[in-house]
Amino acid sequence: MWALILGGSSGFGLAVAHKLAEHGMNLCLVHRDRRGAMSRIEPEFARIRSTGVSLLTFNADALDAATRTTVLDQIASVVGATGHVRVLLHSIAFGNLKLIAPGKASFHHARGALASALGVDEGRLTTSVNSLFEQGVDALHTLVGPPAYSNSYLDDEDLARTIYSMGTSLLGWTQEMLRRGLFADDARIFGLTSEGNQLAWKGYAAVAAAKAALESIVRAIAVELAPYGIRANVIQAGITDTPALRAIPGSDRLRAQARLRNPFGRLTTPLDVANVIYLLSLDEAAWVNGEIIRVDGGEHISGGMP
Repeated sequence: MWALILGGSSGFGLAVAHKLAEHGMNLCLVHRDRRGAMSRIEPEFARIRSTGVSLLTFNADALDAATRTTVLDQIASVVGATGHVRVLLHSIAFGNLKLIAPGKASFHHARGALASALGVDEGRLTTSVNSLFEQGVDALHTLVGPPAYSNSYLDDEDLARTIYSMGTSLLGWTQEMLRRGLFADDARIFGLTSEGNQLAWKGYAAVAAAKAALESIVRAIAVELAPYGIRANVIQAGITDTPALRAIPGSDRLRAQARLRNPFGRLTTPLDVANVIYLLSLDEAAWVNGEIIRVDGGEHISGGMP
C-alpha cells in the first residue's frame, strides 16, 4: 500500500510520513523547498528509507498541474494497473498572513494600570514583561507588546491563492487519482484544519477561509466518493509548533494561550496528529467518514480555568 502526502518535508506531513513508514506503508512525498533546506530534509528521508519502505520524493510545486501529472504518472508506473494508494494527505501550508486593513493603535489598559499601581514607568514594565514572556512565563501573554504585521494588506489575489493552495487544491488531486484508478478499494483522504476555522485570529483571514473551503470539499468527497470506497475526514489539530504556525504574527501568544488552556498543559505535537491519522488509516476505522476530528488533548473544549 502507498500514501501520497502533499507537503511532506516538515510539520504534520513529515510526521505522518514517518509514522506510516514505521508501519510498512510506501510513500510518495511532494514538497517545495529551497536547496538550502535539503540538508535538513534529506536525513529525514533517509530515516524513512531505513524502515525498508519505498519512497518517492518530488521537490516541486504541488499546486502546479504539470507537477500533478508527473507525480501521478510515476505513482501509476509503480503501483501498476490496480490502485493501491490507501492514504492521500493534504498538508500544504502556503498562504497569506496579512491583516485586512491597517490596525489602529490602542492603549493597553491592563499594562498601564499595572504600571501605575506599581509606580513604575510603563515602558520599563513592558520591557520586563516581554523578557519574562520570552523566558516562558506564559501567563503574561495578555501584557506583552503587539506582534508585528506586514505593511501590505489582504487583497483578492492573496485570498484566492490561499484558498486554492490550502483548501480547494485537494479536489484536483482527488479527481485525477480517481480518474486514473489509483485509489485502493478502501482509501482514506485527510485534510488539516485548525481552530482558526471558527475563531478570528488577526492576520489569519485568508487561511481561515481556505480551511472552511477545505472542510466543505472534504464533506463533498465523503458523500460523493463513498461508492468508490473512499473515506474523507479533516483533522483539527490543536496549537502545534510547526513552521506554518511560526509564520503567523503573534504565534508566541497562541502557543502561550494553548499551554495555559490545554488540560495537559502542553502543545499538540505533529506526532499526536500522525498517530491519529495512522489509526484512521486502519481497516477498523472504515466507518469514520465526513468528520472533523479534533486532535488537541481537550484544548478546544477547555475554558482554561484551573
